[in-house]
Amino acid sequence: PKEPSGSLSADSIKIKKEVANAFVKRKKRDSPYEWYLEYYKSPMEQMHERCENYPPCDYLSDQVGFALAYNRFFG
Repeated sequence: PKEPSGSLSADSIKIKKEVANAFVKRKKRDSPYEWYLEYYKSPMEQMHERCENYPPCDYLSDQVGFALAYNRFFG
């Protein structure tokens, strides 16, 4: 059904899962290494997340860079 403004409502845009799966394919992992990388983060990535989750560190990293900001708060 159309709304008075002429646009379609969100309910009329829904499609079935089977139809959506026809054109949205999930990337398959080829090797065990790719599975490992998905589940375990590198130490550097863990450090970045720790800094991003602490607002003063995140703000300072935008100003002076990640390494200096991380060392200031956690180093």
